Amino acid sequence: MPNDSMLSTSTVEALSPIALRLRLMHQDKIAMGPGKADLLEAIAQTGSITQAAKQMGMSYRRAWQLVDTMNSCFAASLVETQTGGSQGGGAVLTQTGVQVLDLFRKMEQELLQQSSVYQQQWGDLLKP
Repeated sequence: MPNDSMLSTSTVEALSPIALRLRLMHQDKIAMGPGKADLLEAIAQTGSITQAAKQMGMSYRRAWQLVDTMNSCFAASLVETQTGGSQGGGAVLTQTGVQVLDLFRKMEQELLQQSSVYQQQWGDLLKP
């Protein structure tokens, strides 16, 4: 999981004149981006794609599509699901899912830190 002391992308964007978003492309698909990372965090927190989708204000169908895209882009699945029964189903991040999320958040933080030296320059060039 990401370090609690790290600023979120949305917090940094609110404090900066420019916004940077890291996206990892695999062929023609976005394999990982800020929204997908947020979804993985919500799944890890809730143990459910349904609950993660509700928490994020998106439909279950959309959340499932994002999970399916991520699972199809990586060598191993990032999310595993259990079929519901009397106790209901569930979802967990795999070891690969935890690694991908951690690596993405580290890259995202490094990108934001490294780009901070350019914030003022871009702010001066952009319209107010």
